[in-house]
Amino acid sequence: MPVPIDQLKKVLQSGKFISDADLTRAEGLTKTRKKPFEQILVEENLIADEHLGKLVADILGVPFVNLREVEIDPGVLRIVPEVVARSQNAIAFERTKDGLKIAMADPKQLEFISNLEKKVGENTGVYYATLHDIHAAFGRYKKEVGEAFQEILERERASRTKATEDKEAVGVKIVDSLLAYGYENRASDIHLEPQDERVIVRFRIDGVLHDVTELPKDLHELVVARIKVMSRLRTDEHRLPQDGKLSFSQEGDRVDVRVSIVPIVEGEKVVLRLLAEGARQFSLENLGFSEKNLELVRAAAQKPHGMILVTGPTGSGKTTTLYAVLKMLNRREVNIATIEDPVEYDIEGVNQIQANPAIGITFANGLRSIVRQDPDIIMVGEIRDQETADIAINAALTGHLVLSTFHTNDAATALPRLLEMEIEPYLVASTVIVVVAQRLIRRICNRCVESHMISPEELEKIVPQEARSVSLQQPLRFFSGKGCNACGGTGFIGRVGIFEVLTMTDAIRDLVLRRAPSGEIEQEAKKEGMITMFEDGFAKAQAGITTIDEILRVTRA
Repeated sequence: MPVPIDQLKKVLQSGKFISDADLTRAEGLTKTRKKPFEQILVEENLIADEHLGKLVADILGVPFVNLREVEIDPGVLRIVPEVVARSQNAIAFERTKDGLKIAMADPKQLEFISNLEKKVGENTGVYYATLHDIHAAFGRYKKEVGEAFQEILERERASRTKATEDKEAVGVKIVDSLLAYGYENRASDIHLEPQDERVIVRFRIDGVLHDVTELPKDLHELVVARIKVMSRLRTDEHRLPQDGKLSFSQEGDRVDVRVSIVPIVEGEKVVLRLLAEGARQFSLENLGFSEKNLELVRAAAQKPHGMILVTGPTGSGKTTTLYAVLKMLNRREVNIATIEDPVEYDIEGVNQIQANPAIGITFANGLRSIVRQDPDIIMVGEIRDQETADIAINAALTGHLVLSTFHTNDAATALPRLLEMEIEPYLVASTVIVVVAQRLIRRICNRCVESHMISPEELEKIVPQEARSVSLQQPLRFFSGKGCNACGGTGFIGRVGIFEVLTMTDAIRDLVLRRAPSGEIEQEAKKEGMITMFEDGFAKAQAGITTIDEILRVTRA
């Protein structure tokens, strides 16, 4: 790091960004984990990577750049060859009439800057970028995924007459490229879908599936076999579904991959779920909670006992929200245990159990065992049945803080749903502290964002009747992304949550005790100040975070 630890600590202390105790703890972790001080600060959610970068840039007296928000021309990028860029942790990102702009993790490398100026024959403007940001930017040296696979296939065609080992090597190369390009393109899932004469490769990016390339059908078995070997599955089993896991490293980031293989009519369909270590740096602050909702969730998490429920459909980020709460609560003086299916991320200091019904480890049985392990905080991956609900409620009633997920469309519906599982109303009313309902929406790309006005008449047609508490009296400014190279022409990069947080007040408790329907509970919660998911999303659309169409897409589902 270009700034000594002691100097950075003084700045952080003087600005009261991080407490002295946390700074001391972070400095200790640099030695035990053998990682840079600034990396520990970000990993422990003590400060955001971009915020830390701006502070370091101020100390160094150079401008700061966030490379994730910069569209880099390939010609400019390759002024600094990839090998040199990696060795020097430097990225050329823009060329203007004043010269070349370069981002560096250590702007004090004067010899490199001097040599670069001699090479290009122009002035060089030096910017500071965080090491994590620069490592992520190295992926821009990659070819487009379609182009890369075309080269692999051409080499495969040339080797058709050679030994079997060559064809197996092609399978290895295809799988390695799939994983690498999936990671570089921010894919959460990679789909391999066999059809009659080809195999479609699709990436799920920001919640939407995109066709990225096609593979010849005769290579499918090689690719599937390679994936089975990597994930320790049976290579001779083609009739039954198989689940496994593997891991790989990319740009210094460890990526765990959940593997699901299912036989379909045309062959074996493969879905790979990518769980990057970098994506584990979740905190409540960066999930998208409004200030009011954030305070409600924090207050609930500080309760010594009771239940926190997070609801929403599959893929809405429920587990990530629970992990963020666990990370906030994770201290040496408390015993935290979880039962999950699957364990998506390992959390240091938390005892995580993988559910496995095949050998009798169900949510209910696992939860029974956890209660006998003297826990303070328990997380149940999902309440799926009455038995699990019974044990979870009783754990919350007997002095434990219980966190779990539930499948309902909104917060209010979760309470009657528990009653439908034959949980007594007084138990629900006395244990549930808060219910959080959520969805994930796509963020507008900062590189190609543009604004436009929508009239009250148009808004009347767009905004649902039940959400008319938002002001429709005058034209409002909204935003959208027109599409660029940085976002792959979609107009979106990344996702953020929209939430509604229902707290168990005395009035809500009375409604639960008399088994009121969800509509009545929701009306009371709104009267007491609950912000609905649509209203939360509408505010984010007005703030330029997302689009009106995106809010309607996820809230109407």
